[in-house]
Amino acid sequence: MSERNTILSKPPGQATPPSGQFALLGQRRFAPFFWTQFLGAANDNLFKFAFTVLVTYQLNVSWLDAKMAGLVIGALFILPFVLFSATAGQWADKYDKGRIMRAIKLLEVAIMLLVAFGFFGQNVPLLLACVFLMGLHSTFFGPVKYAYLPQHLSPRELTGGNGMVEMGTFVAILLGNVGGGLLMSIPEVGVHWAAGACLSVAVIGWLMSLQIPASPSSDPGLKLNWNPATETWRNLKLAAEYPSVFRSLLGISWMWFFGAVFLAQFPSFARDVLGGDEQVASLLLVVFSVGIAIGSLLCETFSHRSVEIGLVPIGAVGMTVFAFDLYLASRGLSHPVGSLMTVGQFVAQHDHWRVMIDLAMLAFSAGLYSVPMYALIQLRAQPSHRARIIAANNILNALFMIVSSLMAGALLGAGLSIPEVFGATAVLNIIVVGYVFWLMPEYIVRLVMLFATRIVYRLKVRGEDHLPTDGAAILVCNHVSFVDAVILGVISPRPMIFLMDHRIFKMPGVGWFFRAVKAIPIAPQKEDPVAYERAFERARQALSDGELLCLFPEGAITRDGTLQPFKAGIMKILETNPVPVIPSAVHNLWGSSFSRIDGVAMAKPLRRGLFNHVGLVVGEAIAPDQVTPEGLQARVQALLNEPAP
Repeated sequence: MSERNTILSKPPGQATPPSGQFALLGQRRFAPFFWTQFLGAANDNLFKFAFTVLVTYQLNVSWLDAKMAGLVIGALFILPFVLFSATAGQWADKYDKGRIMRAIKLLEVAIMLLVAFGFFGQNVPLLLACVFLMGLHSTFFGPVKYAYLPQHLSPRELTGGNGMVEMGTFVAILLGNVGGGLLMSIPEVGVHWAAGACLSVAVIGWLMSLQIPASPSSDPGLKLNWNPATETWRNLKLAAEYPSVFRSLLGISWMWFFGAVFLAQFPSFARDVLGGDEQVASLLLVVFSVGIAIGSLLCETFSHRSVEIGLVPIGAVGMTVFAFDLYLASRGLSHPVGSLMTVGQFVAQHDHWRVMIDLAMLAFSAGLYSVPMYALIQLRAQPSHRARIIAANNILNALFMIVSSLMAGALLGAGLSIPEVFGATAVLNIIVVGYVFWLMPEYIVRLVMLFATRIVYRLKVRGEDHLPTDGAAILVCNHVSFVDAVILGVISPRPMIFLMDHRIFKMPGVGWFFRAVKAIPIAPQKEDPVAYERAFERARQALSDGELLCLFPEGAITRDGTLQPFKAGIMKILETNPVPVIPSAVHNLWGSSFSRIDGVAMAKPLRRGLFNHVGLVVGEAIAPDQVTPEGLQARVQALLNEPAP
């Protein structure tokens, strides 16, 4: 099935949004939703961490070992995701998302009343039941949250919006965990303060949800399937119809597997390995949450307001490197016998700074890894099925986190230390993400594009809003170098299909790249008429599937830096597929090592050094009935005559 980009660019009648992700906090389409989900995430973690501290440090529960308490609470919280995500996804597609969020927040208020009774009576079974109910609350909120964003944000706001949500979520986790730890450390009355805080946050969250704007159903005629098993299977099959989406779901689920190992072990890690008290455990969560929040926010900066999945491999490498160094840094630490260190004592030891840096950079890397994947899913999933696909993601997340808890428990039960569990998880990360990238080389391709346009060159773009985020179109450009496709591909909000000279595919060093991006090789008609016709057939099919096709009408890379006459091949395509044609022009690439300024490209590698400024200007689309080779050439030449961006 073709993975068409079917996202709604912006709600009807809405003005062009201001630039910058923080500007969203001043708009009703985003702010009430943001604070509603922020308070919900904070309350989840305020309650869970307060409960974890209660059974780890303050109560002696014979049937719940303190070392396993975090794992049990975590597993119980995510169990509803397995059981009810399929139903939650259907609701989010069938009903107004604003109404669903308000109902969910009322449920949270009711659950927190039970939590208050549980804390006051120190009733562990009741509190465990409330953990399950809060998991149910989050199960129904998840699909609505991620389906809401693409309904109210434009494609170029998705990375920034997702970054804000991820930042908000982990800052909320930070505040919730720190608040839970600090409140529970108050002598004698800590549980009372924790109970009051949980209920207050729930009420404020419900009040914020009243301001969320209407979010109409994406599939009002959907017939609900109440069988969670069959609906879960149907959702997974639905997601699997979109290969890049499904593989991104697997990648996100692995991130939750990876993160759950660390988050669940923080209280025990702080006490048994680092020798710290409850506040040291809270400090570790502060460091982790700040790291992932910064990584999430910087995704928009690094991606230049596009969905840039080239950041994912960078994040994956960072997760492995810093997780393994955390194992190395923490395995030989010593701490006073018979007493636990305060935060001041812990920070005063220089060895502990390495632990905190590793945690911060591990989390920062996880932010770079996860945000582009979430944005890609939202961008490429069908709007009518988006919430159910996100529900499938939640199911996979839950399954992976349950397996994570079981694996960590089994390793600890087998005698491994907590640092050794961290090290084993780091090694496993290499295997898993390597397999994901092997299945979907687009991540590595985008990384190459990102490196070329941020390190080898410093790319500046003007007119990128003229690139369509949906529907068939043809982008044409002057052909200056062997990296023209890299420059064009990195600024596109979706994959671009290139029609290129077949000889480029045989060149060492760059041929693999064009095969990986599924470029279409074309040979001259006189040289190979069969290959020539096959290329046009594939180009027509790409347009029929709603793809963005890119071609270089000059037919070859310029040998003197000037624009060559345009050939008539584009007219052959427009005869059967009359689609808009978008002119563009690359500036300042002539003279680089990838151009033919010396007759042969790469004769002098990096002849201009690094960080060379290059520009790309994208013009307004031309209607297909107004396109001629001569007229198109004139439009591209006019863009070349403009000052470089």
